[in-house]
Amino acid sequence: MMKALETNAGDYSPCPVAPRCATIPREYAGLRLDAALARLFPDLSRSRLQAWLKAGKVRVAGAAADPKSKAWGGEQVEVDATPEAAQTTHAAEAMALPVTYEDESILVIDKPVGLVVHPGSGNWSGTLLNALLHHAPDLAQLPRAGIVHRLDKDTSGLMVVAKTLVAQTDLVRQLQARTVKRHYLALVHGVLARDGTVDAPIGRHPSQRVKMAVVPGGREARTHYQVLERFPRATLVECRLDTGRTHQIRVHMATLGHPLVGDETYGRGRRKSGDQTLDAFPRQALHAWRLGLIHPASGAALHWESPLPDDFTGLLSVLRSRTS
Repeated sequence: MMKALETNAGDYSPCPVAPRCATIPREYAGLRLDAALARLFPDLSRSRLQAWLKAGKVRVAGAAADPKSKAWGGEQVEVDATPEAAQTTHAAEAMALPVTYEDESILVIDKPVGLVVHPGSGNWSGTLLNALLHHAPDLAQLPRAGIVHRLDKDTSGLMVVAKTLVAQTDLVRQLQARTVKRHYLALVHGVLARDGTVDAPIGRHPSQRVKMAVVPGGREARTHYQVLERFPRATLVECRLDTGRTHQIRVHMATLGHPLVGDETYGRGRRKSGDQTLDAFPRQALHAWRLGLIHPASGAALHWESPLPDDFTGLLSVLRSRTS
């Protein structure tokens, strides 16, 4: 776990939290300035530092730094790390927010079915982001109000939200390093014979732009699945993600020929399963039931679990009663 600042990286002046002040060590000579800054301030992402360089928020020896410059070693640098009010276009709204865990650094939400995560076309209010801004107004100072990953509107379950810039940077790095553990329960059409892994790149569908698909040249995507329970025309599986692409589980299971029950986008469409109970389920049967991560501040390994929502539980109960 990275510390907020590497105390042996340079000589820090008694600067307040924002801006950040430091002396670039001699051993950093020859590095690109953004690379040197990333070492000096490991709690700040390199992409954010690059954006601040372009915006003139980094000063070297009192003058705005050239984004293309290199470090010589011994320079005094100052980074204006004052958070920007990135969410000024979105309103805070008082909404029920099912909080599973909260401290000074992170917030874990058990998202209900039907809640959109981020405002967008057709959903400019009533989203999780609007609720977060009301619950913790300081989140307005963070990009995307601290949201670091998403769940689809009709997918339920656990999400983590950062409450500080340091936590957000750390969580994004954990997601990139695949140390955030995300486990889902999914009910798919058909009977899966065995456990397995789908390792297939995902990108925008070549002709239907609102959909994703397995496409050559897409982004790396890997889903592990384990059979938990079999029914005559469906299988309950646990899916574990190595990557977090848009609609990843839905696309990968459909690619196997076993689309999620209730998934109108990637499912059977007009080709119904012949089981009225399965065909009547009104949303994709997908629930993010387990979340594990390393706490950005304490370094402790934490995990949470979420029970299945009532509609999913009810569907399984019907299927089990038939089997018994």
